[in-house]
Amino acid sequence: MSTEKCFLKVQNLVKEFPINGGFWGRQVAAVKAVQDISFEIRKGETLGLVGESGCGKSTLGRCLIRLLDPSSGKIIFNNQDITTIKGEELRALRRKMQIIFQDPYSSLNPRMTIGAIIEEPLIIHSLCASEKDLKDRVAQLLETVGLRPEALNRYPHEFSGGQRQRVGIARALAVDPELIICDEPVSALDVSIQAQVINLLMDLQQKLGLTYIFIAHDLKVVEHVSTQVAVMYLGKIVELAEASELYLHPQHPYTKALLSAIPIPDPRAKENRVILHGDVPSPIDPPPGCHFHPRCPQAAEECKSRVPQLENKRPEHVASCYRV
Repeated sequence: MSTEKCFLKVQNLVKEFPINGGFWGRQVAAVKAVQDISFEIRKGETLGLVGESGCGKSTLGRCLIRLLDPSSGKIIFNNQDITTIKGEELRALRRKMQIIFQDPYSSLNPRMTIGAIIEEPLIIHSLCASEKDLKDRVAQLLETVGLRPEALNRYPHEFSGGQRQRVGIARALAVDPELIICDEPVSALDVSIQAQVINLLMDLQQKLGLTYIFIAHDLKVVEHVSTQVAVMYLGKIVELAEASELYLHPQHPYTKALLSAIPIPDPRAKENRVILHGDVPSPIDPPPGCHFHPRCPQAAEECKSRVPQLENKRPEHVASCYRV
């Protein structure tokens, strides 16, 4: 990918959470949540992040918009290194990068009206010249996400889960961001409502030229919305490719296992089902070599000692596996 077209570039990103213990409260271990992550994304595209719970997807998303400070590595956004910026510079960056949280029930303040929730970022960034402009902007945002303007005087508990998530989307759109982290935005919703919210997000992307990082564990949803897909396991990206390429030609054994678990109308017609045994290892003490080798049906002796690197397995398709 050429530098001119690159909108967000992540280089060797690491995030560890220290664990303190002992009499003096010194660091005795660390949770290795994100390990040596690198990828690029163009403006207007969607990168889908998939993997089991606890693999580091949400932590990575929060690092990208600086809700969490990375331990090391670089985040280059619009040709600007934002890895260590602070103060007013970071505050200004908030306008360009927003997040839609997973749980619409806990991400909205129950003591604030819908209007006050959406007004808050507009007031913080001084984006409206008058009270009338503020009210008009809130009403416009509500209509944009499919809610009636009268909703601004109601409270979150008066809405369904899908409607609350629309409020969360309106809040994210309020400051005209360029990048939105969608942190499992539909996993807490009913299936029928999921489709409505996903279609809304895709329509908004087309209309506003938004770039998404779409975090999910539902691979069918990710296939529908993503331009590229990155598969994460225990803090690392183990496979990365264009969405159509990855779903047609998965290379890593973990990706194949995830794809084989997608429900189909007739389970008896499913061939080559991959069943993974054992549990995901602890990110405090990951296995040596390939982190996936204790559960991998293809693991060889070298997988237990050597750490595989992301390498091209097909054109524009990288995976970290010695057995491919």
